[in-house]
Amino acid sequence: MAHASQIIAPSRSESVDPVPPLPVTLDRLQALIHEQGLEVSQLLDPRRLAARTALSEDTVRILLRGGEPTTDTVNERVRARIKALADAHMARTGKPMSDLAGRISEQLGVSAFWARKVCSGEKVPSVELLHGLVGFFGVEGGEAYFTAPASEALNRVLVPVLATLQPTPEGPPADPVTEALSKFDDVRGIALRQARDLPQERWHVLSATLQALLELDDKEH
Repeated sequence: MAHASQIIAPSRSESVDPVPPLPVTLDRLQALIHEQGLEVSQLLDPRRLAARTALSEDTVRILLRGGEPTTDTVNERVRARIKALADAHMARTGKPMSDLAGRISEQLGVSAFWARKVCSGEKVPSVELLHGLVGFFGVEGGEAYFTAPASEALNRVLVPVLATLQPTPEGPPADPVTEALSKFDDVRGIALRQARDLPQERWHVLSATLQALLELDDKEH
């Protein structure tokens, strides 16, 4: 397998409603936390957020304070976040790097040597291997989980938290698809935006599934 020397972040469609930037998300979260008498440490715990984003705790603390972390390259983000996931996996399972590298080698079709180099943060994976690691580690957001700037990575985790704290509007519920596409803080909308990073073959599967559900709904009516 050829190993790419540089990872290119996935392009984003301008037609999709944008997610609010991190400062807006943080302002709304802090206001809702204050209004509802919640504990900031429970919802904005740097250690938990670091684990969910594969960012360092220091980086998360800087972002939560409204600061800007040190500028990094896409390759540096990819190496650091894969290493963070690998370290967390080994700590959780109690198994050594050799076991992790062996599993990646078997499942993703790369050499155990290369898998070890990637998981230790020494090498940048190919685009194909990076795509495989998304599924192996079970991360959300596709390859963007590894390539997005730190502020976007943290924001992706906090927007669903914001959605759970938003008061439910009164009146009849809106059409779920319309609501998901029109409201950035709707969990379904977030899922649809994340789905834009799916490869073409998975889009076909998703499209066929939705079509089948719509046809089933028509028959039931």
